[in-house]
Amino acid sequence: MKYPGRFTSGLILLFTSCGALAQSELDVRIKPSNDALKANIEGYIGGVGDRDEEALLRFSRGAEEQARKAAQALGFYQPQIASEVKGGKNPRLTLTIDPGEPVHLRDVTIRVDGQAASLKAFRVPASDDLKPGAVLNHGHYEDAKRLIQNQASRYGFFSGRFTSQKLAVDPQAGVADIELIYDSGPRYSMGKVSFSGDTPFDEELLQRMVPFDSGTPYDSELVAELNQNLQASGFFEGVRVDASPTAATDDVIPVAVQLETRKPRTMGLGLGYSTDVGPRGKANWTRHWVNPQGHSYGWEAELSAPRQNVGLWYDIPLDPPLTDKLRFAGGYQNEEIANTDTLSKLLTIGPEWHSKLPSGWTRVISLKYQREEYRLGNDSGLSNLLMPGVSYSYLRSDNRIDPHHGYRLMFDTKVAKEGLGSDTNLLYGTATIKGLTTLWDNHRFLGRAQFGGSATNGYKSVPPSLRFFAGGDQSVRGYEYQTLSPENDRGDRIGGRYMVALSAEYQYSITDKWRIATFIDQGNSFNNLDLPSLKTGVGVGVRWVSPVGPIRLDLAHALEDPGGVRLHFSMGPEL
Repeated sequence: MKYPGRFTSGLILLFTSCGALAQSELDVRIKPSNDALKANIEGYIGGVGDRDEEALLRFSRGAEEQARKAAQALGFYQPQIASEVKGGKNPRLTLTIDPGEPVHLRDVTIRVDGQAASLKAFRVPASDDLKPGAVLNHGHYEDAKRLIQNQASRYGFFSGRFTSQKLAVDPQAGVADIELIYDSGPRYSMGKVSFSGDTPFDEELLQRMVPFDSGTPYDSELVAELNQNLQASGFFEGVRVDASPTAATDDVIPVAVQLETRKPRTMGLGLGYSTDVGPRGKANWTRHWVNPQGHSYGWEAELSAPRQNVGLWYDIPLDPPLTDKLRFAGGYQNEEIANTDTLSKLLTIGPEWHSKLPSGWTRVISLKYQREEYRLGNDSGLSNLLMPGVSYSYLRSDNRIDPHHGYRLMFDTKVAKEGLGSDTNLLYGTATIKGLTTLWDNHRFLGRAQFGGSATNGYKSVPPSLRFFAGGDQSVRGYEYQTLSPENDRGDRIGGRYMVALSAEYQYSITDKWRIATFIDQGNSFNNLDLPSLKTGVGVGVRWVSPVGPIRLDLAHALEDPGGVRLHFSMGPEL
């Protein structure tokens, strides 16, 4: 029965001894002070572990040599290094270093010969750190070599080599000479792209996704773009692009692509909430490919208390197939507007031509027939309109989900002519401008401007879907959804000819995921351009950056409404 006691005492002694072991310390002192040199020496030496005084003395000789190498890497070839070890509870190694005068560059020759010399995109290292008179830094020398080699790999100079790579140092004279000469050799080109794998698609469709022609000079960015195009097509589960220079013949690299086709059908279900429409459900179904030409079709539906809609579409890819397509679309929507003051039952059908312009703008040209049964207050009507239209949109952003800088521009116009499939003459247009910038990391400034207008000789025949309403989460906060509108004699909100909605918002990031916000919104819809009365809402809010974009919770006060504070909840990208 005595052994357990002895065992316990042994454990106590062991733990006490372990607790007595303390971490050794390294103290690097540079005189005169040089933070970059101090950090480099500490990096070379690393940690000193839990050495005792004797072990630290042995370690100090190697530490001095490592410190000397670290100093030379930054151009200090004649440092004076002294080491001192102190024992005690926390043994300490102190290195005191006088780096002396650094070595300066004298003659610097960096040159690229061969075909790369005439390629403007091929940059020859020419930073101030590599010019005569600069302090020698071995890292800058190695960076210059890597830059040349990386560019050679990107632009297809796979036979290139350094014919001279010299770094000559004269520590006594305090000077160094660099000679880097690279012979690029010939530039390889890309051959025809071949596709293999389980794919039902026409060769012609696949070739339209290739961003280069056979014989194009090699560029790894084009190879990456080919991979991205195939991934973005929505046709494939897996894509593997092989453009290895080892397979080249006569400096031509064959490009082989292995494809794995995705499942042809997908379905999605979702639930959401916003204070504009309350709870809502969404569903969609897509047939990603129908035939070898890559046609696709699908449907999508949304259900909420004020709005229910369903839409169907059929897409035919054009050239280029990733950005350009011909879409035949139709849909039906039932919507209560302005708290049931206005009711719309809208059927729409017609073709759309989607295209991405060289300038980066997205353009949609459409010809839509819309039949709308509606009620405006106590007045009912039926509208038939055949409307050609065009819309342009442009997005520049550093991050699609949560940008720090960027802007979005959207413009849309359509027209109807009485007697040409339409009940009335109508010219309709909208414009939306959004911008965002971030200053000093944590300060975000957002702006939004929305405009809308219509011109007609028969406004009473214009249906609700082509009238303007303001108010709500994405318009003028502090006011209920679509309640800012001209009223009829009975006080029913029936929409206006024109609309303006402006917003300015400031956000402060308190963490990576949380922000607080303050804002002012102003806007209204109206029938007369003479000094329209704009309503103003002000408030504060909080933002949480979720994987699908910011989730926004705002408290807004309508300055012209005695109703007090209104809660607004919404989610999605801010541009």
